[in-house]
Amino acid sequence: MIDSRIAAVMNLITGSRVADVGADHGYLSIELARSGRVEKIIATEKNIKPFEALRKNILTSGFDGVIDVRLGDGLKILSAGEVDTICIAGIGGALIAKILDDSPEVVNSARQLILQPMNAVEKIRTWLAENDWTIDDEDLAEASGIIYEIISAVKVVKLPKIFKRENSPLLKKFLRQRCEKLQRVLDEMSKSSVARTSEKFSALQAEIERLKNLS
Repeated sequence: MIDSRIAAVMNLITGSRVADVGADHGYLSIELARSGRVEKIIATEKNIKPFEALRKNILTSGFDGVIDVRLGDGLKILSAGEVDTICIAGIGGALIAKILDDSPEVVNSARQLILQPMNAVEKIRTWLAENDWTIDDEDLAEASGIIYEIISAVKVVKLPKIFKRENSPLLKKFLRQRCEKLQRVLDEMSKSSVARTSEKFSALQAEIERLKNLS
């Protein structure tokens, strides 16, 4: 049984050839193979011990003939045009951005990116905007009491639509948690007269007000 975070990632995938980067135990890859929705899956791990665990799980699943398991760093072990959709989930936003930056030919040959950062989500949004990727859908998923954001981005601009996250039952809780987190930062900054006059302080106030209006 896959958790809600992996299920949300899977539900956003539209491509038929998928790279599961940093596949961990391979649950996403296995579930994709089981669903029959995709033609090709490449599951990767950077380090030998996680790679061996991944390969063992894939063998046990019976989908070793469907899932190509590779040892290597990020997208460097893929060739341009091998996959339509690149999934990178369960790692920090800064590392995701680095993985994408390190393999521009592979990234630019894909049609879709599914990204689920564990932190630094704004870094991902900035990277996508700076590299001409358009966010075409988003969703939220809760695991162990933490709400995660999952972003789908494409190279082709699509018509505006209502993202999955806008109808998610987790949205109000997510906005409230986000607001509380920013308020804690603002409270700390309020202790400094210099910080209170900074642009960041004003921006935080505006963002907190925006989140309160949304929730």
